[in-house]
Amino acid sequence: MNDGQLLRYSRHILLTEIGVEGQQKLLDSRALIIGAGGLGSPAAMYLAAAGVGTIALADGDTVDLTNLQRQVMHGTDAVGRPKVESGRDTLARLNPETHVVPLRMRLEGEALEREVAAADVVLDCSDNFATRHAVNRACVRHRKALVSGAAIRFDAQIAVFDLRRDDSPCYACLFPENAELEETRCAVMGVFAPLTGMVGTVQAAEALKLLIGIGETLSGRLVMFDALGADWRTVRLTRDPACPACGSANS
Repeated sequence: MNDGQLLRYSRHILLTEIGVEGQQKLLDSRALIIGAGGLGSPAAMYLAAAGVGTIALADGDTVDLTNLQRQVMHGTDAVGRPKVESGRDTLARLNPETHVVPLRMRLEGEALEREVAAADVVLDCSDNFATRHAVNRACVRHRKALVSGAAIRFDAQIAVFDLRRDDSPCYACLFPENAELEETRCAVMGVFAPLTGMVGTVQAAEALKLLIGIGETLSGRLVMFDALGADWRTVRLTRDPACPACGSANS
């Protein structure tokens, strides 16, 4: 770590739980963020500011005017641009030392497997069940920690699935792929702008803790927040031995 880095990250280094060693772990790490929208924006910005060495940012969409109410990584001048390119430019302004890999695609198949395998932590900031389940399956196969977030209307959910651990539940243990779940999108139902920032920031915090190896993460817990009632709730999660994604039959 050079003098500039010691100064830039000095407030992290002053924390005994992080120190120089922990900050060096961040500099040497690679995070995969799937989705550069309402959740991915604050998550990516805080990971870059904190000094994560490489951020792979995946999103196939372009910036729309309706995104700007909550997707803080993009400005008015970015309307019409690919989100990953706008995001790369924003992160470069925040921290030019972070290497951003823009992936202008919906990650799936071999590309998803490759990116998950290369990552030290995966942040699912997507907005649909198909992507969430595909990401979960890849994280199970490659034993990668997955930080999952969701926000719609005034309701949010955050969970960590530390799939490096044999006893960890996975996303499919909580939301089975064959379950009949109602899928709602921001474009139809709306979303409270600060809520996405709250979720994405917590996702960034959990990812940093996982990368450094400090504290107690949300592994095995689902945190739910009702912004209208200002009410936080936590539910304990357990691994489902019959889960088709991570159950014993797939070991």
